[in-house]
Amino acid sequence: MSAEDKQRTFSEISITKDLTLPKLLVRQCHKFGAGKVAMREKEYGIWLPVTWQQYLENVKQITLGLVSLGMVPGDKVIMIGDNRPEALWTEMAAMCGGGIGVWLFQDCLMDEVKYIVDHSDSKFYVAEGQEEVDKALAIRDQCPRLERIIWDDPKGLRHYDDPMLISLEEVMKIGREKEAHNPGLFDKLVVQGKGDDICLLFYTSGTTSLPKGVLLTHYNMLTMGQNLMRVDPCTPSDDFVSYLPFAWIGEQMMSISCGLQVGYTINFPEEPETAQQNVREIGPHVMFAPPRLYEQFTRTVQVKHLDATWLKRKIFDICMKIGYHNAELKFEKKPIPVHWKFLRSLAEIGLYSKIRDHLGLSNVRHAYTGGAAMGPDHFRFFHAIGVNLKQIYGQTEIAGISVVHRDDDIKFDTVGTPIPETEIRITEDDEILSKSPSVFVGYYKMPEETEKTLKDGWLYSGDTGFIDEDGHLVVFDRSKDIMILNDGRKFSPQFLEARLKFSPYLKDALIVGHQRPYVTAILCIDYNTVGKWAEDHGINYTSYTELSQLPLVYDLVEGPLREVNRSLPESAKILKFANLYKEFDADDDELTRTRKIRRAFVENRYKNIIDALYSQIEILHMETNITYEDGRVIEIKADIRLQDVKERGKK
Repeated sequence: MSAEDKQRTFSEISITKDLTLPKLLVRQCHKFGAGKVAMREKEYGIWLPVTWQQYLENVKQITLGLVSLGMVPGDKVIMIGDNRPEALWTEMAAMCGGGIGVWLFQDCLMDEVKYIVDHSDSKFYVAEGQEEVDKALAIRDQCPRLERIIWDDPKGLRHYDDPMLISLEEVMKIGREKEAHNPGLFDKLVVQGKGDDICLLFYTSGTTSLPKGVLLTHYNMLTMGQNLMRVDPCTPSDDFVSYLPFAWIGEQMMSISCGLQVGYTINFPEEPETAQQNVREIGPHVMFAPPRLYEQFTRTVQVKHLDATWLKRKIFDICMKIGYHNAELKFEKKPIPVHWKFLRSLAEIGLYSKIRDHLGLSNVRHAYTGGAAMGPDHFRFFHAIGVNLKQIYGQTEIAGISVVHRDDDIKFDTVGTPIPETEIRITEDDEILSKSPSVFVGYYKMPEETEKTLKDGWLYSGDTGFIDEDGHLVVFDRSKDIMILNDGRKFSPQFLEARLKFSPYLKDALIVGHQRPYVTAILCIDYNTVGKWAEDHGINYTSYTELSQLPLVYDLVEGPLREVNRSLPESAKILKFANLYKEFDADDDELTRTRKIRRAFVENRYKNIIDALYSQIEILHMETNITYEDGRVIEIKADIRLQDVKERGKK
């Protein structure tokens, strides 16, 4: 199908202020019926299909069941669990009944669950299984508006006997009985909805404060999806794999906003742990993921390269040089000479196609990344192996996306140009402002925060950036995170952190240097990769803490720091570093649930290490606590080495 045909197919949907996601669902289900698969889930090793007709029937039963249990328009429905068809059915059912969906990250701790359930005034809590039910039972006394806890997976719940609990299967049974007595009720409920109604309440990751509840309307979600599809049209025959948390706006953008409009098939992995394998089986045509996933993809390839024979490593290196050269010519919009095209075709057969197949990217036409900065080295790598990776920029407050790269206009140091119906402005203070039909209504129960963020229809992002000579948006960093170096220049710590994570040995990094004499780094090693390296070199260790502090490991990870320093101005070079005795962890409040560093919190927590990096101390004794997901707190002690970054060839 040509691009023009794709565009015509997609443009059939006219988005008005009367259209809602449930109305579109009903329309698409009638259009595709029993002849097309709406979604698949892998269960016990078998991909089980759900047709559009079955999709609608399941949503109808849950909707009427919730209504029978007392749901009225405006009620909040909390949902928590893995990506699975029942999760999507429940979300759509809440909307069909006039309710508002609220998602929790599955690994949320008790305090996070309690805060969001209580703050959102949720009446229903829909859980996947025992673990999520236990969280609800633990906090229900502190959430007086919570009336019902609905569970889906019965494993471990056999002896639970509580009047608040009811199974999703029972809710659907109640819905079928409601339909039998009032056959037209579901259609009446759907028709009552309006495009300006709130459909989702999304809680931001809270990098600097408590999470804020973002109110999004049907119109917000639909216009955002339509405008993305105008840039990169998809077709009903496409496949998408849903495995990122539904609590992340990026997943909603692809599964709901775009998925409903296009009608492509959504595939759900068997388990989160099998997601990568299941992606490979499906071979999706469109993919969206945060940089961390692409970083893991890159690390997977790098580790295999390290384990390969000398000849295979040599072939890999030669092929990658060819790929990088062709990618650079493409970025610079220069013609690719015939001999370089020929070399690339050989490398495609010998290497690139095998890597893409191994990563599950064989069929991908459009691969997107967003939510945080991606290092230019990762970006170049994927284009070198033939993956059409594009950066996007957006926020939960604009329903996910406002800026994206175009296929023929990719610059790895920018995030592209605005999607249709979106305007971007830069203030005198270099803050990025956005305006589009997808800008949110406001923050739930936070009028002062809404007033700060929404002014005259413009969304104030809190990000610093500029528009370059080609009209591309360059996002520098969060305004609060920008460093002032010792020579007075502004610098982005996020940029350096992303560069360092291209090393297979580093999983995370915290760059410090704001108004300090020089730049330093706290590093988190990749335990699996560094552990394998240590075993290959006959180095013994018993734990992450011990491995991270070995002198030879310090010398190993110093290499990437020296490499990054080569391309930096003197004032931005990393002069001293320490390996942390553990990984940064969301359960310790060091990362958000979308795995972004809570910079202010982390800098305060490890203030003694940072202060030591600016002293003459060589060894720092540490005593601290780490928190596990189940609430257990463990005290650990460690001696942290502090090491200077030596220039190459000097000791």
